Amino acid sequence: QVQLVESGGGLVQAGGSLRLSCAASGRIFSINVMGWYRQGPGKQRELVAAITSGGNTNSADSVKGRFTISRDNAKNTVYLQMNSLKPEDTAVYYCHAHCTYSTGGGYVTGDYWGQGTPVTVSS
Repeated sequence: QVQLVESGGGLVQAGGSLRLSCAASGRIFSINVMGWYRQGPGKQRELVAAITSGGNTNSADSVKGRFTISRDNAKNTVYLQMNSLKPEDTAVYYCHAHCTYSTGGGYVTGDYWGQGTPVTVSS
């Protein structure tokens, strides 16, 4: 199995910054894509940003120019640097990984999620 552990959420004033981290552990063979999703109050979960093992990134229009996703492949860790935060960024942020892990007798590929870390931006 694969475990994702997030950190870095919290309370910040509008215009401030936060950095989220997510470390994947387990008998990981490869991680193709890592990313961040968020779910605000009364809203559906949405993609914030994602990054492939090769460094290609994709992000929501609402965060372009403010959020930066990066990844340390050696540490199986993904980061989300969030600048110029707005109250509408308030949400629970979830780490996601599409990866392959070893079972000992073979390999399994699947999607894995962290437990979520709350981000609250006050106006």
